[in-house]
Amino acid sequence: MVLNRNKSNVFVKKRPLIAYSHPESIISEQYRMIQANIKFSVADKISRTFLITSPSKGEGKTRTAANLAVSMAHQKDKVLLIDANLRSPDLHSVFKIQNSVGLTDILMGRINFYDGINHTEIGRLDVLTSGPIPTNPVELLSSRMMQDVLSASLKSYDVVIIDSHSVLELTDTKILANQCDGVVLVIQSGKTIHDKAFEAKKALEFAKAKLIGVIINE
Repeated sequence: MVLNRNKSNVFVKKRPLIAYSHPESIISEQYRMIQANIKFSVADKISRTFLITSPSKGEGKTRTAANLAVSMAHQKDKVLLIDANLRSPDLHSVFKIQNSVGLTDILMGRINFYDGINHTEIGRLDVLTSGPIPTNPVELLSSRMMQDVLSASLKSYDVVIIDSHSVLELTDTKILANQCDGVVLVIQSGKTIHDKAFEAKKALEFAKAKLIGVIINE
């Protein structure tokens, strides 16, 4: 199912949090439509953790995850946005916050879950950055500690959005996808060839992940 065709442009690249800076724009309305479509696709109240990924790099998944989280926070949901891309994290730059500590520190037992949370001024939105890039991302993401992070998240938040690495390049995302209630695949129109999109879908199915929809960036 195609959740929406997100018609981004240079304006979005200059202002990545368009859903916050220009909530009345057409692009922000599209993010609200995506949010509504996700809720319709998972009508049960149990589904609350969603992973955002793409077949390859540079297709807009991080900006999509960020704006989707902002849109949900504007709807009064308490939202946690997690940067689980432990190879090339970018959410901290989108929100202009420090990334000296974050998810990797929690997974390695250096800090507790709540000490890693960054509170924002956007509704009820909090951000957990990736923290320092580790040498063993696969081991960390597949650890019991990662499961504990998700469990702790659901005790304090209505919705958890996870930005991950692209699915076809590494095993990291497949590990995470299996632990989430739903996966959204972001595809850039004109960049992602049909075979890559199909391969990404098969990879998620093999990981026993629940693909709830596709967002096409134009």
